[in-house]
Amino acid sequence: MALIVQKYGGTSVADPDRMRAVAENIAFTKRHGNDVVVVPSAMGKSTDNLIKLANDVSKTQPGREMDMLITTGERISMALLCMALADLGIEAKSFTGSQAGIVTDTAHGKAKIIEVKGDRVREALADGKVCVVAGFQGISTDKEITSLGRGGSDTTAVALAAALNADSCEIYTDVTGVFTADPRIVPQARKLQHVNFDEMLEMAGAGSKVLALRSVEFARNHHVPIHVRSAFTWEHGTWVTSQEPNMEDPIISGVVTDTSEAKVTVVAVPDRPGISAALFEPLAAANVNVDMIVQNTSHDGTTDISFTMPKADFAAAESIVAQVAGEIGAAGVEHDADISKLSLVGAGMKTSPGIAAKMFRTLADEGVNIQMISTSTIRISVVIAVADLERATRSLHTAFGLDSGQAYSAPLPERK
Repeated sequence: MALIVQKYGGTSVADPDRMRAVAENIAFTKRHGNDVVVVPSAMGKSTDNLIKLANDVSKTQPGREMDMLITTGERISMALLCMALADLGIEAKSFTGSQAGIVTDTAHGKAKIIEVKGDRVREALADGKVCVVAGFQGISTDKEITSLGRGGSDTTAVALAAALNADSCEIYTDVTGVFTADPRIVPQARKLQHVNFDEMLEMAGAGSKVLALRSVEFARNHHVPIHVRSAFTWEHGTWVTSQEPNMEDPIISGVVTDTSEAKVTVVAVPDRPGISAALFEPLAAANVNVDMIVQNTSHDGTTDISFTMPKADFAAAESIVAQVAGEIGAAGVEHDADISKLSLVGAGMKTSPGIAAKMFRTLADEGVNIQMISTSTIRISVVIAVADLERATRSLHTAFGLDSGQAYSAPLPERK
């Protein structure tokens, strides 16, 4: 008997018909001899609607109260899903994040999981029940309800899978797997059968919305195989595991796009020790996630510092950067929201020289100007104008043979 954790996204449980279809799939898994833990997201746009409601009611939104509000969506889903399972003759029991023993830090809105106790879930599994655990939430060390931020239900599912020593974690979503590029931008994008954890981490960090970054980190650290698949077709999707690519796999696994970031430039910063710390320490304290950073060569004792961050954090960061710029004697602050990040990801980069040169030449031939560059051993990211993104993505996808090349052909892990 295998233990399988299944996570269902908001579109997968968006209405009563979808909820019943999900219940049928859970029942199918249970009747084939598996123990099942289910993590549902809030129905459809429920969380967005709750945030809008909060905005309509009040301009003052304490983090504690916002978490109390927005975590209700997942609790609605878990209760309805248990009811749908009862109609199918499947015993199920729902748990909030706190009831499941998901302990987090105290950062409301972006809490991180510290520990998953899971005692009540284990007891229910031992009684033969399907356990339905509300995603996206936990209880802090101060005994307050917390939300886990974007992709929090993915993180809940993988964290539960790790704590319960599950055989696999199935992430059901509105796409059929991980693709070589966003199919809405590149119609020739192909579904990958297998992606290595390190590649998936880079893809998630570069802006891929298929899996949340923290969920992949959990999976890699605790060796939890993830199966990304569609809740609409139920077909086999993409396995994300620790299995390393082989020599016959493509050098580049995917082209990842991200339009969720903005660029900030602090102009004419005095070039002396401590300036960067003075700028980025207050941003870190405000929980602003800075991504790419570029500091220009010093001229006449000053330099420009540019960095990117999520547009969602811009309101919190704007006043901080303006205040710090004044304190350190910078000439001013510039903002650019019309940027995008474009990344190549592939484990084959480690042993294949010339990838960056080919990328830059391809973009140059398309007349695409590169504003910033960032690299890792298996990723190259550039910041370009958002107006150039689609053309640049399609050209790179073609240039690196992903239009007609074979997707990963590594064997799928056997489903127990």
